[in-house]
Amino acid sequence: MGGARDVGWVAAGLVLAAGACYCIYRLTRGQRRGARRVGLRPSRSAEDLTNRSYDDILNAEQLQKLLYLLESTEDPVIIEKALVTLGNNAAFSANQVIIRELGGITIVGSQINNPNQSIKEKALNALNNLSVNVENQIKIKVQVLKLLLNLSENPAMTDGLLGAQVDSSFLSLFDGHVAKEILVRVLTLFQNIDNCLKKEGRLALQPAFPEGSLFYLLYGDECAQKMRALVYHHDADVKEKVTMIPKF
Repeated sequence: MGGARDVGWVAAGLVLAAGACYCIYRLTRGQRRGARRVGLRPSRSAEDLTNRSYDDILNAEQLQKLLYLLESTEDPVIIEKALVTLGNNAAFSANQVIIRELGGITIVGSQINNPNQSIKEKALNALNNLSVNVENQIKIKVQVLKLLLNLSENPAMTDGLLGAQVDSSFLSLFDGHVAKEILVRVLTLFQNIDNCLKKEGRLALQPAFPEGSLFYLLYGDECAQKMRALVYHHDADVKEKVTMIPKF
């Protein structure tokens, strides 16, 4: 039961991350991306692993080649194929562990910053498959929350974050039994967004965001109830974060 709930948290966070990253793309479109590390051209055998005809489950050596391919190439076609292959292989429990131990979660996760929407979706799918593993869940959740925290500090990102469509299971991150590190991060995310809206005087104007958006979740009754409960949390840092959001 708990494992299934954890997967829901991860999926919800990743959906939010996708919306947030797409906001970056809209704002920076037309600008050249920063220089990327130049690597040696991967072997042809690594690219062969991405062919649709290659249906076998990959072993550790092959997964390592595929991750290197993903990390070193700038070809969007190859990136997308590599992510699809990794996502398919991440459906198997043994490979979920191998990919994590090879540093694959960070490599795949970096692609949610890619301006190509199709690549972004493939990366999210691969991460969702990897998140079935309990140890992977924690690494993925903290990575996603870190990305969102960075975005929430920029007022230009506020609309993109609040307008992102987010599953209601995202509010599970505000439950009192969630790990302190995650609770503090998600509360800081809320605080940053709340501060941005207040600085612009927009909260009093009831900003117009679509139903099902992050705004509806954060400023809805269910979240308010969870925040009031967190006032009595056993950890002082969590309680302090809650009280720094004046509404609660």
